[in-house]
Amino acid sequence: MPSCDIVIIGAGVNGLACAVRLAQAGRQVTVVEAAAEPGGMLALAHLTQGIDPRVMAGMGLARHGLRLRGLATTVLDAGGAHLTVRGSVASGPLATDQSVGWAELQARLGRFAAALAPFRGIAPPRLALGAGNEWWRLARLAFGVRALGRAEMRELLRLILINVADVASDELADDRLRGLLAFDATLGAWLGPRSPNSLILYLNRLAMGDGPFWPEGGMGSVTAAMVASARAAGVTIICNARVAQVMVAHDRAIGVTLADGQVIGGDVVSAISPVVTLRDLVGARQLDAGLYRRATQIRARGAVAHLTLQLSAAPDFRGADPATRLVIAPDVASVEHAWNPVKYGQVPDRPVMEITLPAALQGSGAPVLTALVQCAPHDVPDMDAARSAMLRATMTVLEDHAPGIGAVVTGAQMLLPQDIAARHGSGCWHHAELSVEQMLFLRPLPELAQYATPLPGLWLAGSGSHPGGGVNGAAGWNAAERIIARVPG
Repeated sequence: MPSCDIVIIGAGVNGLACAVRLAQAGRQVTVVEAAAEPGGMLALAHLTQGIDPRVMAGMGLARHGLRLRGLATTVLDAGGAHLTVRGSVASGPLATDQSVGWAELQARLGRFAAALAPFRGIAPPRLALGAGNEWWRLARLAFGVRALGRAEMRELLRLILINVADVASDELADDRLRGLLAFDATLGAWLGPRSPNSLILYLNRLAMGDGPFWPEGGMGSVTAAMVASARAAGVTIICNARVAQVMVAHDRAIGVTLADGQVIGGDVVSAISPVVTLRDLVGARQLDAGLYRRATQIRARGAVAHLTLQLSAAPDFRGADPATRLVIAPDVASVEHAWNPVKYGQVPDRPVMEITLPAALQGSGAPVLTALVQCAPHDVPDMDAARSAMLRATMTVLEDHAPGIGAVVTGAQMLLPQDIAARHGSGCWHHAELSVEQMLFLRPLPELAQYATPLPGLWLAGSGSHPGGGVNGAAGWNAAERIIARVPG
């Protein structure tokens, strides 16, 4: 049987980041990908909040052709009174005190996010004896947070578990800015703006980077640069190679069996869903009964639908700049009302969404619209009916903001979370919901928080591990660093 030092399951952003870092440390790495092309859920993304600096530099992504362009966000208004937001600067038909309020809030939250950002780059501590915690690094990072000062520390502790709707109402007077804050905090999450702990997700978003960024050439350029980096590092990538089973012998993972029967030996790193990994690829026979039960109960509900519209002409969003990130989230109530039906498996009447027009961003190409539509039901009995209802509701909202868009649609594809799960193994882009009870040393479970599993030779490196998902690569890089430190080369 062919073998290597490490077999990585999944050629998404985390799998490729992990592979390159391990290869740089002298490990022989093979990445197996079920799809025909590398990239994983990158195919459904259209922007990045920021690629982890270690990944960007360590993989030499700029050298391999990746160029990221910062984008402004246009908060669309159905009457044409759009706002343009770039970081802490908001402009448009907006009173001075409201733009100042936005700037002050963003500056304060930005300081908090900057203090928390270094925690994204470490293995979280485990609350157990002999867990191998890097206390010196944790102490240094904690000192950085303490350096905020007493007043700022109190404010951070007050805000960190609060809901984003309250912060928006307390700190902002303009409904459009409130809606943007609520939307950005909850995009990709299984919660609404009035749900407890929703503000911490906004801090996590800010900690990821200064985005949004548009990769020149589209998201495919991210995949191309990462694949080029991996191959330059000597990583072997095999596509159309779905893993059927993680092989276990003498209570240790020793490789994988592919769906076609091929066997590849080596330690195993899974960069796909932790639930799929432990439940389907390892199985109950190889795991402690309690761990297996807890693994199957990891919450991983997706709440985002992906829409692609082929168009015969470019849409006009009432004069909005098409070469920006477009957001439809009129106010906090709109975001909350889009979330409420989803809790009960229903389609919202008026979803909120993030839109890009790739041809406008690239300066050429056929007119296409892509949108991440929030919120979408995760588990529905009649997929065809739900998909049609979601498309109708989304088109109604789009028509309000871009009159006549329905007349230029030549093709439409609406993917609900269940459709995404069928393609990628999880309908949640974090693989495990990003929530307070599934963050840091609890992610995805306390005993799995440091990327190792109780099954020797099996590691986790996907979005379901700390610090979560997004087009970022931090989880994969962290896992590789942990493996390098714990497993002799």
